[in-house]
Amino acid sequence: MCKTIRIENGSKKIIQYGDELYNALITRQTIAPITERSPEVTIEDAYKIQNQMIARRIEAGESIVGKKVGCTSKAVMNMLDVNQPDFGYLLTDMVYSEGQDIPVSEKMIQPKAEGEIAFILKRDLCGPGLTNADILRATDAVMPCFEIVDSRITDWKIKIQDTIADNASCGYLVLGGSFVDPRKIDLSVCGLTLEKNGELMYTGAGAAALGSPVNAMTWLANTMGALGVTLKAGEVILSGALCAMVDAKAGDSMRVSVGGMGSTSVRFV
Repeated sequence: MCKTIRIENGSKKIIQYGDELYNALITRQTIAPITERSPEVTIEDAYKIQNQMIARRIEAGESIVGKKVGCTSKAVMNMLDVNQPDFGYLLTDMVYSEGQDIPVSEKMIQPKAEGEIAFILKRDLCGPGLTNADILRATDAVMPCFEIVDSRITDWKIKIQDTIADNASCGYLVLGGSFVDPRKIDLSVCGLTLEKNGELMYTGAGAAALGSPVNAMTWLANTMGALGVTLKAGEVILSGALCAMVDAKAGDSMRVSVGGMGSTSVRFV
């Protein structure tokens, strides 16, 4: 049966690295890449480290409000030398609404912004064996969003194990725009623009996320389901970046627009 999250006790190194990443989040002090200190760390080990980091956040009073897919573009997969995406968890302290300022100078280390499509679920999804049709039936709405990623690893010197351990480099998310029925829009071809301080930085399309954000959602539901984790009704699920990341610093304003869904904006202070 699928569960919300499975926290496993692991080796001393797994606990050590999970605690280091949690402390880096709290103190805003980066750590050296895990893969440099322990080259033998596997992807499976990295997810155990991630679980330890998430467990520390839950112990501190946060709760899980969603999940995210990362490494969905071919360019990022090539950069990290992997052939599949990764995933992480969204927690209560990560969520901002449109119009709220994000205090990056107080809460983040080396932030970058990505434009994505968020899925809001109305039914539980627990793979494996789910199809795109199952994803669409379980989705209440889609909407444009920002994911503000951050790395607790020094200078973003990451391999896939480092970013997985670091909760898929998740920082914050900003939701906005319109709630749109995903059955009324072709998510693979919807266009995206990302502007920074009034200047167009990047364009993208839904196909950048594994061919379609729905494909990314199906991968996530089946992969996490095989590990005993459910995508739950009411959760926010981020389906992967549709364009390149943009550096963010205090004083910047950004807007992401998605065809048929409207736009959302964020200001960094």
